[in-house]
Amino acid sequence: MIAGAVAVVLLLAIAAYACGGGTDYGAGFWDLTAGGAERGKRPRRLIDHAMEPVWEVNNVWLIFALVIMWTGFPVLFQRVFTTMWLPLALAAVGIVLRGAGFALRKPVRRLAGRRLYGAVFAVASLLTPFFLGAAAGGVASGRVTATTTASTDAWANPTSLLFGLLAIAATATLGAVFLAADARRYAAEDLDRYFRGRALAALGAVSVLAVITLFVTHGDAPHVWHGLTHGVGLFFVAAAVLATLATVWSLTRPSAAWSRVTAVGVVASAVIAWGMAQRPYLVPTSLTVAEGAGAHTTLRWLAVVTLVAIVLVIPAVALLYWLDTQGELEGLTDADLCGDAAIDEV
Repeated sequence: MIAGAVAVVLLLAIAAYACGGGTDYGAGFWDLTAGGAERGKRPRRLIDHAMEPVWEVNNVWLIFALVIMWTGFPVLFQRVFTTMWLPLALAAVGIVLRGAGFALRKPVRRLAGRRLYGAVFAVASLLTPFFLGAAAGGVASGRVTATTTASTDAWANPTSLLFGLLAIAATATLGAVFLAADARRYAAEDLDRYFRGRALAALGAVSVLAVITLFVTHGDAPHVWHGLTHGVGLFFVAAAVLATLATVWSLTRPSAAWSRVTAVGVVASAVIAWGMAQRPYLVPTSLTVAEGAGAHTTLRWLAVVTLVAIVLVIPAVALLYWLDTQGELEGLTDADLCGDAAIDEV
């Protein structure tokens, strides 16, 4: 019972990272595709301004998921990181490089340096979700077993490749939707239209890839396919479809008031549908939740840590997001600093 509850917490942590971290990866995707220095100047300035207050906090969900995985389900952790060491290592390098690129491209004075660090940030924002998605596809297709070696087939297979492409399209959707909302907040109507159009295009790509993935899993991951087309998994698939339609409807309305909520609903529902489709397995069809769970005492303490996170961490992160979306986390300008200096002199 407690192992199942901790498995649900792990799934929710993955969904939270897919939505929170995915928004940042999506912003990096649009940074990569914004065009040359002049053409992409205004979109990139909006991306920088939108990401600055919250980009680092989204890694909380990744760390939380990893802690639950290696303490609550050590067998799963060992198998995944043994079999998928290459894509996960590339994803880890991508996380580090995109953080360094984002942090260093603004203070660098030379244009060549800014372009270099900007390119590192943008390319890493594309590759990192792909490799994370590919690793997830290897798990979903049951290729992470006790006897599987670290081979290309474990993650370079049809399900893995489609999961990777879906991760890129989903993060691009989230990034565009949130950037459009920021553009509306700053009354930048041209950027609002710019990112709305890209959000709709990315959402179309998500829809096409999701249909293709469903057909591919029929032969490549039959247990997951059955779970996605029956029971609780089907319920969340339907929720993702409804959230997709709601996002399209919202993006075509003048205010697009609920677009961020519905876009998050698309990605969160899709991730939860995948997790529910695997039941009762952590790895279909070789490792159940009960078989992969750690010691009962460990699981109990993980439940306590989760309760602490619910009470302390989640409200703090929610407050940060609210302050950011309300424009309460604006950085100091040169005028602000000059004003403070003038007051000190007086």
